[in-house]
Formats: sequence, structure tokens, C-alpha cells
Amino acid sequence: MRVLVVENYENTGLGQMGVAIDEAGGEVDMRRPWLGDALPENADGHDALVVLGGVQNALADDHSPYFPALLDLIRDFEGKDRAIAGICLGSQLLARAFGGENHIGGAKEFGWQHVGLTPAAAGDAVLGAVAKSFPIFQWHDDTFTLPERAVRLASNEVAENQAFRIGRAAYGFQFHFEADTGMVRRWGEFFAPTIEKRHPGWSQVLEHEAASKGAIADEVGLSIARNWVATIGARQPA
Repeated sequence: MRVLVVENYENTGLGQMGVAIDEAGGEVDMRRPWLGDALPENADGHDALVVLGGVQNALADDHSPYFPALLDLIRDFEGKDRAIAGICLGSQLLARAFGGENHIGGAKEFGWQHVGLTPAAAGDAVLGAVAKSFPIFQWHDDTFTLPERAVRLASNEVAENQAFRIGRAAYGFQFHFEADTGMVRRWGEFFAPTIEKRHPGWSQVLEHEAASKGAIADEVGLSIARNWVATIGARQPA
């Protein structure tokens, strides 16, 4: 199992997704196009694709000129029935790749926030077995409309499209299920000036929030990661 991971900004990381891939014996091929790494021309050398988050918005082709090629790559993975997980910015790019409309601003969330599953998630391979409502880490300003082929799987009051699926196993997650409590703490240190400017007082409430919500979020996030990794091997033969 070979998983292509596209990192869009420094210190984002695979977190619990990395744990799940490692448990399954998978190999991670990390590409950092924001540092000049080339993206593959197509999906043929990989079994799955993970697109991580970033500070840029999903329409920022001027900031990230590799975005159009990444959109083509996303469509190729889905067209060849290879699993995709787009996280935060990755979910916004997945939506854009299939005709969704990106809305920049107006959907700000930060910290552990509650998300609820939709009725369509009941039989879903990734979300069907997790709690119907759970806290999970959020860090975004933007949102999007669902592509025509997409099925909404999770929602909340701030961002209607918290999780969706296209086809068998192309998943977009607006929330950071990969970010366990340890990763959130590391982000709090690494991005401290930015967080304090945009979300004053976070450093003072982080440990209280972690104590009340972190363990549940970690458990749900790891379950989502493991369930998604399981979809990689369920690909239909060509």
C-alpha cells in the first residue's frame, strides 16, 4: 500500500492518519510542492491520496501555482477508484476539483467544536460506525458548496459541509480528525503568534479544552483514520 501525501504548509503533519497508515503496513510518499517537490502526473504509482491543510485558501493559485495540477491529480485518483482524504484545505480543494464553489471567509472555527453526522452517514464505510455527534479540532475560515456528485456526511452550524464523499472513497473532511491532543499542543507552540493574534487567550484555555474534549476527539479521529485506510484495500479491480 503506497499513499501519496501532499503537504501544503509547514508543520501540518499526518498525525493520527500516519498512525493508521503505519498500522496497515503502508508506505507514505510525502510531497511538499510548496517547497518545490514535483507532483506525480497521475495516480498510477499510488493506492491512495491524502491532501493536508494549509494557511492559503483553495482559490489561491497565485500563492500556490501547483493547485491546478493537484486538482487534475485528485480527479485522476477518484476516476481510478483510489481512496482520497482531503483535510481542511484538502477538503476545499476536493470540492473545487469536482465543481463545488469555494467561499472565502465567513465560516471561522477554531478549537474543539462539535460536529454531527447526517442520516446519509449511517451506512458509510468511514463515518458510519462513529458517534453521531462528537467534538473534533477545527481551524478554518472558509467553506464551500457541495459538488453535484457529493454526499454530505457531517455538518454543524458554522460550516454545513463538514464531511462529504464523492464516489466510493473520495472523502473531504473540513475538520482536523488527524490532529490528536499532542498535535494540537504542538500547533499551539509552533503557531503561537498567529493563534494569539487571531484567537486571543487560546494558550490559557487549551489545557482545559483538552481535558474536557481531547480524549473523545482523539478516539473518534483515530477511528476515522483507520476506517479510511481500510477503504484503500477495498478498491474494485480494474
